[in-house]
Amino acid sequence: MASPESKKLLDLLWKNYPGPSNYEQMKDKVDKMRANFVQATKSFATPPADTRIEPVDAGGVPAEWVCAPDVDEDRVLLYLHGGGYVIGSIHTHKGLIAGLSAAAHCRALALDYRLAPEHRYPAAVDDAVAAYRWLLDAGFSPSRIAIAGDSAGGGLTLATLVALREAGDPLPAAAVPISPWTDLEGTGDSMKTHVDKDPMVEPGGLLGMARLYLGDADPRQPTASPLHADLTGLPPLLIQVGELETLLDDATRIAASAQKRGVAVTLEVWPEMVHVWHLFAPMVPEGRDAIARIGAFLKQHTT
Repeated sequence: MASPESKKLLDLLWKNYPGPSNYEQMKDKVDKMRANFVQATKSFATPPADTRIEPVDAGGVPAEWVCAPDVDEDRVLLYLHGGGYVIGSIHTHKGLIAGLSAAAHCRALALDYRLAPEHRYPAAVDDAVAAYRWLLDAGFSPSRIAIAGDSAGGGLTLATLVALREAGDPLPAAAVPISPWTDLEGTGDSMKTHVDKDPMVEPGGLLGMARLYLGDADPRQPTASPLHADLTGLPPLLIQVGELETLLDDATRIAASAQKRGVAVTLEVWPEMVHVWHLFAPMVPEGRDAIARIGAFLKQHTT
């Protein structure tokens, strides 16, 4: 059963639910969408005062080291923020990233990959691959690196792994897709059946973001929609998703696909949770618990 704090959050999210949207309504309002997302995450985005923040150029991609006190300096989490490939930044997610750094007791490299529609697919994938290779060039061992991301960043996490494997790069030790968006066509049953349950991800708006990101590109390309990728050889995955999410089937289907290809997958469907409830960890205990579980998984596989 969800905590009272989580139920209060759900009520608050529905109260501020913007309603259905589509590409035509969104295409000329990207700046406003980004500003609204900054405002919506403002209360949760500030990391603890003792977090070490250091801007860095990660292979030509703007990034920041986000490090909790006394972390293992030779272990790294490459974090890819959510926002439908159109909105969001390391700043909107910095509170979550700092929490993951503390839970995993490792450095976190938060990546400001290029956003659509200014930079369409595969710009985000190219940036994530470049940052990972920068970590390797800097001397970090693949066995001490993990990749994680939420929503679009969760899908990008999987896409990055596929791109790295195809290019012959050594893969990281583990990955954590959080509420991952893995099917840019939106074909999962939960995209219809959970519309009245999920105040965070509305199908029309999500498909509008997919169009802004893809342009004329094929949505079934493996590094656009990892649901269509051959996931053979990927490292162990921890996939967390909320029971209420319209993207629930994106998570359950990608988990089944990975398991079919022999990947070690831990799938956690959290009862009564919304999309990326981790962002609200300062408010809801389930967010803190989920982050703690991710931390334990990352310690297990990168230590």
